[in-house]
Amino acid sequence: MLRHLLLIFTLFIAISASAQQYALSGRITDQQNHAVEFASIYIKNSTYGTTANESGRYQFKLNPGTYSVIYRFVGYKERIESVTITDHDEVRNITMENEVFKLGTVQIQGKHVKDTAADDIMRQVIAKREFYLNEVNEYSCAVYIKGVQRLLRAPKKLMGKTVQEKLDLDSLGRGILFQAESFSTLSIQQPNKIREETIASKTVGLNPTFNYTKASDLNVNFYKNIFSIPGLSNHGFLSPVASNAFNLYRYKLIGRTTENGHIIDQIRVIPRHDHTPTFKGSIYILEGDWRLYSIDLYLTKKDNGLNFIDTMKVSQQYIPIKDNIWQLVSSQYSFSGTVLGFVFGGYYNSIYNNYNLDPKFPDGYFTGEILKFDTAATTKSADYWNANRPVPLTLQEAKDLNEKDSLASVKRTKGYLDSFQHSNNRFLPIPYTIFGHTSSYKNGTDSVYLYPFINTLYYNTVEGYGLNLQARYTHKINDLQSYDFTPELRYGVANKMFTANVNGEYNYDPFHNAKFFGGFGSAILDLNNVGTRSLYFNTLSTLLSERNYVKYYKSEYGDIGYQREIANGVLWTASLTYANRIQLFNTSFNHINTFNGRSYTSNNPLLPNAPADDKSILFPENKALTFNTSFRLTFDQQYITRPTGRIDVPSKYPVVTVDYRQGINSLGSDVKYNFVSLNVAQNRIPIGLIGYSAFSLTAGDFFNRDKLYFMDYNHFLGNQGTTFDPTYVGSFHFLPFYTFSTDQAFLEAHYQHNFSGTILNNLDFLRDLKLEEIIGANFLTEKNNRDYSEFYVGIQRFIFRIDYGIAFEGNKKYMQGFKLYYGIK
Repeated sequence: MLRHLLLIFTLFIAISASAQQYALSGRITDQQNHAVEFASIYIKNSTYGTTANESGRYQFKLNPGTYSVIYRFVGYKERIESVTITDHDEVRNITMENEVFKLGTVQIQGKHVKDTAADDIMRQVIAKREFYLNEVNEYSCAVYIKGVQRLLRAPKKLMGKTVQEKLDLDSLGRGILFQAESFSTLSIQQPNKIREETIASKTVGLNPTFNYTKASDLNVNFYKNIFSIPGLSNHGFLSPVASNAFNLYRYKLIGRTTENGHIIDQIRVIPRHDHTPTFKGSIYILEGDWRLYSIDLYLTKKDNGLNFIDTMKVSQQYIPIKDNIWQLVSSQYSFSGTVLGFVFGGYYNSIYNNYNLDPKFPDGYFTGEILKFDTAATTKSADYWNANRPVPLTLQEAKDLNEKDSLASVKRTKGYLDSFQHSNNRFLPIPYTIFGHTSSYKNGTDSVYLYPFINTLYYNTVEGYGLNLQARYTHKINDLQSYDFTPELRYGVANKMFTANVNGEYNYDPFHNAKFFGGFGSAILDLNNVGTRSLYFNTLSTLLSERNYVKYYKSEYGDIGYQREIANGVLWTASLTYANRIQLFNTSFNHINTFNGRSYTSNNPLLPNAPADDKSILFPENKALTFNTSFRLTFDQQYITRPTGRIDVPSKYPVVTVDYRQGINSLGSDVKYNFVSLNVAQNRIPIGLIGYSAFSLTAGDFFNRDKLYFMDYNHFLGNQGTTFDPTYVGSFHFLPFYTFSTDQAFLEAHYQHNFSGTILNNLDFLRDLKLEEIIGANFLTEKNNRDYSEFYVGIQRFIFRIDYGIAFEGNKKYMQGFKLYYGIK
């Protein structure tokens, strides 16, 4: 018996020893002992490897055995080291020599070409672009991503103690602002199917302006014609190996070298013209195969109009996987910039391991879910990261991570949460005036939002001066369920009318956008139910310009509704409303500016020339039982799934929305009609190197109009006044709010294109402003009015925009002028 136990114990020890992994680590430097940061290290004849960190240090774990380890980075000679792992960790420091690319004779298709061979080489590469783009039909791999954004220098005059402590900076204004890392599995199938699952994710620090935390963000294929950088530019950049690359690039052969039996050509990439959507730098070509070997390219704010940053460098390394098939093994985005004297920089580094080029994905494997976060992804311990992290942290990164992890633990304590909540609830008058104020309670479970003061005190000719008190209470039941209520109290001094209502919704399934909603009470509503002007802007135009654009009525109502995504990309909404509608008339005629000779108009929008105190009947008091339903169809809907819900990703196809509305002549209701409309729209269509377009096309008709009133008509999102809201492409610049409202068939069309600086970037005196040029047109045709059309041009920068447009009724010019937007609706 003892012999058997000893045998079992011996086998257990042997199996454990054979399964034990040991670390291969070291530092990679150049001949001047400077760190070679982000150098690639991988095992020959495998798809397993890593990269060095910013200090040149690397580490990864291996089973006992002998390995050929390849050390490689752009600009250095490739090194192959034989490393034997026995029963302990192995340290191997590496000094890399500068690569020398020598000019000489290059052989292309049987002919010898001197050092002017760059164009001939690139023609070979471009000829094989599409082959390499589609060479691998499908594959899967493991991906590790590390991102760091740090402050490199801060202006002393802005470096107060509070700022220094808040950002955790040293005395020179330096420190790490943000760190993120993740492990994912990535699956790809040609031509455009993708599925990614994040197994582990860790983020500390301030939320960055831009980030690339998905494996697909950094898995950029230069064999595609257009290279996009989400968040940093609204247009694409032409790849140096694009099918039409010779139109915008010149090439120079720097030289050639031999690496591991392969001849590598270094090609300098040179834009033919300044300030074009092109790269500078070098690409490295595997001669004979004419494929990409390495990428070392960059973009700048000065030449390429980047947002937020000054310089972006893109580096990629490719290795052979099997049978002369090469794949991406590492990719880096390195960036730097200056904002208001603050100098910052950072990087995103991704490592691709364990390629499977024959994954045999089952039918239905690729759904609309392009990214899924494991439920435990954000709960991994420090021990897990220390054991699995393939790239060692630098000393600064480790210190920052430990400090912020400790601080995060403190922030989860009840005392800190109570203190933070109290501080965050502090009432600040100026932000409240424009944006409102939010207070949270019970560690964020409950919150109250007070609507902005600019929409609390108001004036209009129907109610006179008034007070509109509105707040939203939200209660979070758990991570998946919540409800909110929005009560509103409103009183008009001139007409002495008090209204009160409450609306709310119960969200119970964030994975299917499912909720119940409803409300009841009385309210003062706009006769144009798609929206005209806010209380704030209507108050300004009424008092300062004698332009009482908005026309009101009173509704005493109750409604209930339901929404749910019934299939991927199919969102269904339905509601039922019962309302008593009452016409209102002007009761107040206050003036601030009495020198412009203008007069207020009637509250009846169909009588624009009637006196302000007109009492003509637009509609009698009536009751309406109305049923609404809509289906929104998003083709190829893609989404990201998190443990707390899903986030829909904008589709590359148009979205189709079908709306149906019925006035039901029952239960005392006075209305009887049927209305249907069809909308096809797409908000962002990338147009290669020249920005993006958007369009909206809507057609509709009342196929039964036995009994309906003005508020039941189909209304359009018009605009009157100097300001406008450009955030929805289906709006007009000059269309009167009510004139074109109709109970007949109609067709409206909208198109807009943003050139994203393509034109103005060529003008020296405007280039630094990074303005975006916009053109657009709007059109409306219906039975009872002449065709209406608008044409406009504009420029914008972030939330600021100014347009100049001309509008026509038929062939007659209706109006022209400027429209402004500065972030307030």
